[in-house]
Amino acid sequence: MSTTEAARTLGVTVQHVRRLADSGELTRVARGLINRDSLERYLLERQGGRTRVWAEHTAWGAIAILSGMHADWLGPSQTSRVRASLREITDPAELVVQTRDRASVHVYQAHPSALRRLLDDLVTTDATRLGLVGTQPDHVDGYLSADRLDSLVGFFGLREEPTGDVTIRATHLDANAVRAITMHGDVLAALDAATSRDPRERGVGERALAEALVQFRR
Repeated sequence: MSTTEAARTLGVTVQHVRRLADSGELTRVARGLINRDSLERYLLERQGGRTRVWAEHTAWGAIAILSGMHADWLGPSQTSRVRASLREITDPAELVVQTRDRASVHVYQAHPSALRRLLDDLVTTDATRLGLVGTQPDHVDGYLSADRLDSLVGFFGLREEPTGDVTIRATHLDANAVRAITMHGDVLAALDAATSRDPRERGVGERALAEALVQFRR
């Protein structure tokens, strides 16, 4: 789609769309053209409008706390504030927005032979806990330490492609902490599902988050 169409969809100026493309938040496929899938993903991640977004480590702290864990990278006062904020959230879409900066999302195309090997380097969530199909042989989705992203992309020869078969969520939180979160409940899997372009997956993720928020308030 053209930058003009993208601007109209977002309700912003063409110049703002260009800045989003320059920053990587939207994907430019050619001069004056924006990839439609990247625009849809951008809209999904920002569906909460003016909802305040937590900083990366705060977002992870909220996810850990909601998963029944102790976020030891947060101080006592910050933990208290996050717990109070979680009790006030009733709309799962708001939680999706507030935690979106937990990782930067990168989508690539990989050679089929690399897909299985990539799983050894990524921390993956278990979608089967949500009643969804688990890891698919033709698609990889997982978390990775941000400082390893460039080397991993180079090693496997990954090519940026908005509709690719590899989704890497790069984060600065320690990989062991992310792995521990994936083993405590389904909150992280639900957050990933809630930003899916598939309506069914999105609905399943949102319902799981709504239930987690209800349980937390009890």
